[in-house]
Amino acid sequence: MQLLDGKATAQEIREELRQAVEVRKKNGTKVPHLAAILVGNDGGSLTYVNAKVKACQQIGFESSLIRYDDISEEALLAKVHELNNDDKIDGFIVQLPLPSHIDELKITMAIDPLKDVDGFHPENLGKMVLNLPCFLPATPAGILELLKRNNIETSGKDCVVIGRSNIVGMPLSIMLARNSNPGNCTVTLAHSRTKDLKQKVANADIVIAAIGKPDFVTADMVKEGAVVIDVGTTRVDDASKKNGWALKGDVKFDEVAPKCSFITPVPGGVGPMTIASLMINTLRSMELRGI
Repeated sequence: MQLLDGKATAQEIREELRQAVEVRKKNGTKVPHLAAILVGNDGGSLTYVNAKVKACQQIGFESSLIRYDDISEEALLAKVHELNNDDKIDGFIVQLPLPSHIDELKITMAIDPLKDVDGFHPENLGKMVLNLPCFLPATPAGILELLKRNNIETSGKDCVVIGRSNIVGMPLSIMLARNSNPGNCTVTLAHSRTKDLKQKVANADIVIAAIGKPDFVTADMVKEGAVVIDVGTTRVDDASKKNGWALKGDVKFDEVAPKCSFITPVPGGVGPMTIASLMINTLRSMELRGI
């Protein structure tokens, strides 16, 4: 069993981006600027946004964190339009989830597709399906980069993606089925109504768990030598931790890991790669806009 160390791989990418920023500085061209909007006080969202800000600092990007304890949908839409028209901002995200009184789809639709570095806008998702230049959703793109940089063969492999969200499962299934590297998988997109799920997962060469249920994937669901990617990050109570909680993945790591050829840890697997992909998209936003 070998750990797929997303933290180490993401650090490699950050160094490459840092060097690209240094070149831009030497050439007198603009340094990328990433902005993030955070509404409310969700602990997980705050941790994630702070990690993005820290990554910007390490790479040399400019960054802005815009926080609201509470805000109306109308006011948030106005802020999104303001960032769309701000030439200093090259890309921005609105951290999800949002409070229940705000329509997340309406906010996502309002973001300029050329600044949508999360890759959630329907225009970017549509271009992704057609394999046209666009911002790829950060988590799926990070997973593919992790597979590629660790020389994991995907061509001809049977892959099961558990979870069909528009953010991870659906786009990842499309990207893995493409005629590309990584890619050329035969992909099953499984979900809560999939029949014989256990058997389907047990036959897979590559298992990607993105269902948001801690310890959902157990050892009897995974065949010997499988590659297992755990996207789950659920906070669970843990009295042994200083903050009283721990992050749990969708895979029961201790019992599944011995059967795997490769497996991602939680934390330190997919999460850092998601942030690295966001940084790649932010630099690419300038290229797509000819800056």
